Amino acid sequence: MLSPTAPSSTVSGPDVLSRPELKRYSRQMLLPEFAQAQQKLKAASVLVVGAGGLGCPVVSYLAGAGVGRLRISDGDTVALSNLHRQMLYTVSDIGRSKAQTAAARAQHINPFVAVEAAPALSSENAPALLQGVTLVVDASDNFATRYLVNDLCQAANFPWVWGAASGLEGMVSVFDAQFGLRDVFPEQGSEPNMSGPDDATDCQTAGVLGPLLSVVGGVMATEALKVLSAQGQSLYLKLWSYDSLSARTRLITLKRPAEAPQCL
Repeated sequence: MLSPTAPSSTVSGPDVLSRPELKRYSRQMLLPEFAQAQQKLKAASVLVVGAGGLGCPVVSYLAGAGVGRLRISDGDTVALSNLHRQMLYTVSDIGRSKAQTAAARAQHINPFVAVEAAPALSSENAPALLQGVTLVVDASDNFATRYLVNDLCQAANFPWVWGAASGLEGMVSVFDAQFGLRDVFPEQGSEPNMSGPDDATDCQTAGVLGPLLSVVGGVMATEALKVLSAQGQSLYLKLWSYDSLSARTRLITLKRPAEAPQCL
């Protein structure tokens, strides 16, 4: 099984870093924790579910960091109301596929990364979208997709990074087959104030602060890089929350159902 702190990536011939790649990643490779981890990142394959407010920074940072293969899943198109927070897109992209546009931008960010656009995740196409994937990053914007990601990842027995943001607040955690989103928020609608920044109704009523998505998406990308490179302590069994209005952050320790009847 792939653990949230020790993914099983094998470094082989095709994943050896070229001289241009060594130069490109030289600043992060100066970090002792990542000096020997770059090949693991190149060997990794990540499915990013959602190319909206959270998916845009996640895709940008994972491509920039040199994750070898990115598959971007989203069935939506770019709208004018997206542009204040989804920074991969411009006015000229309105009406275009988010997945295809984000994939093209990620390829421009880093030509050494193999990037693929994919349709919205569903039970039917899940086997194809999860094929060869090392890690899933759930940047989706609705409960149905979040629970679907939970169930698929737990059935496939590998970890995923989850995040959500709405209004002025955001959350991030890391889950696996033993402890997932349903253990924290067992019923649809139980996730407080987290219906998703990209949900049309929610945006029209509650709104969302654009930079908040970059903060939360950046934490999600950081957690993904830590899991993929087996560095540091992940947010597994922890819930990171951020209130942008007060600048307050909290790190909540989560407990498995056997240890407590309720996680929060």
